[in-house]
Amino acid sequence: MEKQKRQRNSKIIEKTVIVPEIGKLPPQAPELEEAVLGALMLEKDAYSVVSDILKPESFYNPVHKVIFGAIQSLAIQQKPVDVLTVVEELKRRGELQAAGGAVYIAELSEKVASAAHIEYHSRIIAQKYLARELIAFSSEVTQQAFDETIDVDDLMQETEGRLFEISQRNVKKDVIQINPVIKEAMKIIQLAANRKDGMSGIPTGFHQLDKMTMGWQNSDLIIIAARPAMGKTAFVLSMAKNIAINFQQPVGIFSLEMSNVQLVNRLIVNVCQIKGESIKSGRLTQDEWDRLDIKIKELYDAPIYIDDTPSLSVFELRTKARRLVREHDVKLLIIDYLQLMNASGMNFGSREQEVSMISRSLKGLAKELNIPIIALSQLNRGVETRQGNEGKRPQLADLRESGAIEQDADLVCFIHRPEYYRITEDDNGNSLIGMAEIIVAKHRNGPTGIATMRFDNEYARFENLDEHNTSRKQPNYIERTSKMNSRSVSKGGDSLPEMTSTNFMTENGKEELPF
Repeated sequence: MEKQKRQRNSKIIEKTVIVPEIGKLPPQAPELEEAVLGALMLEKDAYSVVSDILKPESFYNPVHKVIFGAIQSLAIQQKPVDVLTVVEELKRRGELQAAGGAVYIAELSEKVASAAHIEYHSRIIAQKYLARELIAFSSEVTQQAFDETIDVDDLMQETEGRLFEISQRNVKKDVIQINPVIKEAMKIIQLAANRKDGMSGIPTGFHQLDKMTMGWQNSDLIIIAARPAMGKTAFVLSMAKNIAINFQQPVGIFSLEMSNVQLVNRLIVNVCQIKGESIKSGRLTQDEWDRLDIKIKELYDAPIYIDDTPSLSVFELRTKARRLVREHDVKLLIIDYLQLMNASGMNFGSREQEVSMISRSLKGLAKELNIPIIALSQLNRGVETRQGNEGKRPQLADLRESGAIEQDADLVCFIHRPEYYRITEDDNGNSLIGMAEIIVAKHRNGPTGIATMRFDNEYARFENLDEHNTSRKQPNYIERTSKMNSRSVSKGGDSLPEMTSTNFMTENGKEELPF
């Protein structure tokens, strides 16, 4: 008897083991789809609640896709949406049978009492749709990964691009009532008021520039552009050193042009004031060795994070930038430089369209992370064909490859060194040797103008004028900018008058920026 019982239990266990596993169903919510469609035909304003959440492909049931497409079409034409109008629209489109017939559509409206929960139900449907998209996407990637004829690096770039597209299509940010925004604005104003320097953003350490910008502001995209060899990298490295070492704010640098060792060598030259050729050759004098030993300590433990990935895609940048902010609390990102980036995995008709997409993505990333992003950019050759110091000053039209850069940027700054063009004196005979201008040509939330500083070519560093001991006669800032008074620059889409020389003068005649 006991033996028979054991045999029966064994058979039960055996049957349990050999039962095949039931296949997984795609994420779906058919009951909620029915409820949402019924609610849309029940209340006239219901579509406005779900219009930015759902689209026809959000529905798993093909019949429901057709019905929602008809409802969407009626709403766009500002026609009433109910059972009768939906049926008529489906007849007109020849899709009534594909939608299950008039009886099925009528039954949908009977399954709900009101549209009270339509938004909540719609968001669940949208989440199910996103899950299905990711499953289909990952399955396709898996198949391609098994295909040995496909280059893995190309597949990774394409995968990243398509995943970025999926995420962008489904990113929605809810509206917010103004009160909490006012509180945040007041908090920022209070913090600025409590600071002795009056900075509301991240100070660069360059006094004249900081007076104009009040520091680099969170969520701003800042473009710093110049012709080759004008000192773009030297400028941002001098600035990064000031921010990270003097103000102890973590900085992330994406160097697409130089390796991380080359970039650090430039920082060593900047901080230790040792010639670049001496660093490269290792032939340092005893005095230089002593200076290196002392000054290099400033760079140790500095919150500077360098990524030298070549040909960085905008999608890789997003991933790396989020990690830097999350893990190292980075407050500022620098990209050297924009034209070396790409948007792999996406198709564009021209390089201009690709650069436009990159600049839009950088602005979006700055808003998302709520930090300033500085991107270096090249200028076209138009500057070289113009004559004189005034002619050599860059203009917004000189930005290379895309007008979208100017459009997307909150600030556009140009670096101009007259000495580079062998212009050694201004019209009044003042020396321009070693002088540099940072021209703020576009400032969406503030004034434009010119900040002057000194460029030390020997050590590839930018300095404030009052920090450089020299017996040379300094060029007068007012005299050198007075010729720009009649020009205008773009600000937020409007043309505003350039800052005039009188804006910079106090009653006693001293030079001073007005804020």
